[in-house]
Amino acid sequence: MNKLKIVLLLILTIIGVNTVNAQISDMLNRSEVHGSFQVDGQYYQADNALGITDSILGGRKMGLNGFGKITYNLGKFSAGMRYEAYLTPIAGFDPALEGNGFPNLWASYNDDNFSVTVGSFYEQFGNGLVLRTYEEWALGYDNALNGVRVTYEPVRGLLFKGVYGTQRYFWDKFEKNDRGIVRGVDAEMDFNTLFTGMTNSKFRFVLGGSMVSKYQIDENPIYKLPENVASFAGRANIGYGKFNISTEYAYKINDPSAINNYIYKEGQAFLASLSYSTKGLGLFAQFKRIDNFSFRSDRDVTANALDISYLPPISESHTYALTSMYPYATQPNGEIGFQFQVNYKVPKKSKLGGKYGMGIAINYSQINDIVRNKVNDTTAINQKGTLGYTSDFLKFGDRIFWRDLNISINKKFSKKVKGIFQYMYQTYDIATIEGHPGEPAVNSHIAVADVNYKFTNRKSLRIELQGLWTKEDMGDWAAILLEYTISPHWFFSVTDQYNYGNAVKADQIHYFSAAFGYTHNTTRFQFNYGRQREGIVCIGGVCRQVPASSGLSVSISTNF
Repeated sequence: MNKLKIVLLLILTIIGVNTVNAQISDMLNRSEVHGSFQVDGQYYQADNALGITDSILGGRKMGLNGFGKITYNLGKFSAGMRYEAYLTPIAGFDPALEGNGFPNLWASYNDDNFSVTVGSFYEQFGNGLVLRTYEEWALGYDNALNGVRVTYEPVRGLLFKGVYGTQRYFWDKFEKNDRGIVRGVDAEMDFNTLFTGMTNSKFRFVLGGSMVSKYQIDENPIYKLPENVASFAGRANIGYGKFNISTEYAYKINDPSAINNYIYKEGQAFLASLSYSTKGLGLFAQFKRIDNFSFRSDRDVTANALDISYLPPISESHTYALTSMYPYATQPNGEIGFQFQVNYKVPKKSKLGGKYGMGIAINYSQINDIVRNKVNDTTAINQKGTLGYTSDFLKFGDRIFWRDLNISINKKFSKKVKGIFQYMYQTYDIATIEGHPGEPAVNSHIAVADVNYKFTNRKSLRIELQGLWTKEDMGDWAAILLEYTISPHWFFSVTDQYNYGNAVKADQIHYFSAAFGYTHNTTRFQFNYGRQREGIVCIGGVCRQVPASSGLSVSISTNF
């Protein structure tokens, strides 16, 4: 009898081991691991012409930024982590980033109509006017929420979201009575998906609404500050045929902060876009108004961090060196503006279009200050501890923050030659945008010729010629770039930006640089040696200051 029991036990053990092994094998077969990493390093050298000594990083000659991200997927479950190291942060990045660790850890479960995420996550409601958390490596910006995110779609076309957590603030751990707690809900209804009778309709309609609040304890010894600050937003997207209109309005209760000089005024934000598209023609128009709408989870922070809301820019994002020399930064305390764009494709074999046709794009954007009126005869505008001011919703202030007229022509001349030609006239309020009180606005004319010559299907040479002419700030500039590409792996380039019109003779400097890069599948290596001019880097209306530097920079990135 005992022998029979032993035999049965051995058989069951073998079956159990095989079952577990089969389950493990099945789990491994269904598992997926994805990731990415990037390392950016910069070695600084002294440069007397730029006035640079070895003290650009407090005596250290090298900056290093890097991250690695790993995501694991198994069916409906996923988890991940992000490691970052700033040893020392590259010049221009906030010194508070110095350090290393795992700022983001998360786990998620995603079903057909339900998902939940615990840990660090990114989310956006609508256009982001009341909530957008995101990461932008080039700016050293990360306002991820750490907490819980839930989505629920009871039927297709009806989606609910909820978030609760605290935002990342460099390497600071959240403690009680620290920065605020963020809470939010969002609902969106897509009528064309929800109602089968509208599935194939030319009329398209999406309606959404959000509510986001922050809780931060009041420890101010002078003012009684609201501990719960709520914001509300409603949005609609309406389309019919070739037309589409999108609009969102947001309202925030009074939120005194270091950004708005601690005034007790409510905030408003409004964004509207209209577009029309047909063969060969596209029309686009935008209008935006921002009034006292800085919304952060810590009222006392002025650094580029802890934004709960995102105020999207309505100016065109330029990519050439001189067209992007004076980029616009969104003014959360108040701005009102508009943008128009026309895209037209000149037909092939027409007199103007020639054999290959031609693309023409005309864009105009202008952003002004809002009008501010006194609350009463005895209180100054924006006086600390008051209601601040009143403002008419549709009135444009006299001060122009930004004005940009640009015309771009995209033309293919032959199978080997094509080019982009651009002219831009720009007004840039350097006193407001860069904080240089008393300096006059910069009015500039900019021209670009970007010509690409293809030797073979794999080898090409691109030449950029640029000029910027202005009487203000640093005066006139010229720039040239030569870039030789061997697809799909290699590129080599040399550039020079020359500030020949600077009123100070010693500052009429050439900013030479040379670069090469190699790409293999999803891995990219890039090396650059030379000078970098002082300026501002902006992405999506969020900016950081970049100091002048000289030396070697290296960038390595991959994903898998």
